[in-house]
Amino acid sequence: MRSWRLDRPVLQGQLDLSRATGLVSSIGSDDSNALAAEVLKLLGDIAAISQCTIFAYEFGNRPRTVSVADHRGGRFLRDVADTYARHFYALDGNQKIVSSARNDKPGATLVLHQQTSDDIVNEAYRAACYQQPNVSDRVSLLVQPTADIWLSVNLYRDRRFGNYHPREIALIEAMAPLIAHAAKHHYAICGQRDMAISHLMLARVRGVCPELSKRELDVLTGVLEGLTAQEIGDTMGIKATSVVTYQKRAFRRLGISSQRQLFALCVGHGRI
Repeated sequence: MRSWRLDRPVLQGQLDLSRATGLVSSIGSDDSNALAAEVLKLLGDIAAISQCTIFAYEFGNRPRTVSVADHRGGRFLRDVADTYARHFYALDGNQKIVSSARNDKPGATLVLHQQTSDDIVNEAYRAACYQQPNVSDRVSLLVQPTADIWLSVNLYRDRRFGNYHPREIALIEAMAPLIAHAAKHHYAICGQRDMAISHLMLARVRGVCPELSKRELDVLTGVLEGLTAQEIGDTMGIKATSVVTYQKRAFRRLGISSQRQLFALCVGHGRI
């Protein structure tokens, strides 16, 4: 597992003009999967990339799937992305980058992160997100369009071809600024429209109490969405009793004692 900043564009590599045009034309498309599909067309043949998923990490919440593309088609990769967002995102090496670079100037940072199947310690995470989708390696392009929001363009390598070779990493680096700018502009057009209201509401909660853990934020998201403790537990893969524990802990940190007070805090009425 490794990560590195791409501080200056790599001015090498060939660019297929028709595929670059397709990438630009997908920005703001009504087809939510068009952007990932065009990224896959741009890079798939030259780096043996079989899948692409674009996630938005917004205000410390669970990642939201923005766009997916898989050579096999169908819902398979979308289901894998949903499983990742529900159960495993906190184990992703991307999280360390997102959480440790909050003070960087938004829009100025492009980070590449490589995470192979062998880097995954958690067996369930490795099975669900690498072995079942037939992935051996992943390179993520991480870009921050605005404060507290990150986009991750994940490029998955087909297991038949092993891990990425240095030449293929160099090709990804060459295309990374183009892909990152496309993702940022797409998010600027569609991001706010598609963002869940609960995520927007939690932005204020995190401002009041930055110490809230990811588990606590996930539980509060479910509360704001009107889910029961059992439904939240099913989504997170934990027991309903654990959900109640996380909720009580979060309420205590926030200085509140009820869901009504949580909603009041989210809409800007301050501490109750």
